[in-house]
Amino acid sequence: MTEGTEFYYNLSTGAVEEGRQSPVTDLMGPYPTREAAQRALSTAKARNEEWEQDDQAWEGGTDS
Repeated sequence: MTEGTEFYYNLSTGAVEEGRQSPVTDLMGPYPTREAAQRALSTAKARNEEWEQDDQAWEGGTDS
């Protein structure tokens, strides 16, 4: 890997791409490593759950 290489997770194929090879609407990223791109969906899920908890705390509710 050369410095500045970026990796993307392709939502359509489930593959990791080195550099932007597909339409941006199909991609998540950029990520600094192939491994980070492979974890894109689990990272997004964890962040969404955290944000949902933050929203509930902000609103004063505990629906979970």
